[in-house]
Amino acid sequence: MAERKYTHGLELSCNGDAMVMHIGDMEIWDGADLSLVRDTLHRLITEDAVEVIGVDMQYVQYVPSGFFGMLFDWYENGIVLRLYEPRERVTQMLWFRKFFKPISNGVFQLYDGLGVNEEAGEDLWFPIESDTAELRLIMHVAG
Repeated sequence: MAERKYTHGLELSCNGDAMVMHIGDMEIWDGADLSLVRDTLHRLITEDAVEVIGVDMQYVQYVPSGFFGMLFDWYENGIVLRLYEPRERVTQMLWFRKFFKPISNGVFQLYDGLGVNEEAGEDLWFPIESDTAELRLIMHVAG
């Protein structure tokens, strides 16, 4: 890893082609932490033109629900997003299993969830309340 700089308590470093955010040794992120990550992502992408961004997850046990959605929004705009050293609690989350694939030891990259390891997955369905009838959403989860 190369140079390090600080952004309102969040540390940034270069790791190969990625700018990696380190939020510290907190196990549980709250809304303020997510806001800091969101603001830093916005600055890195829009002002610094960074295209490959990672988030150090080695201490994290719980993230706010909007975290993965926020990452996917940037992914849909062409940004490469990686999670570094996520703990088992994070890697077992449905969203993580569906939309992250390992690219090297301890590094997972966000992708669209299509076409990778689908044969090893399992079908899950979740009831959705509606006025007309129960709907089933079938998701194919990569294992």
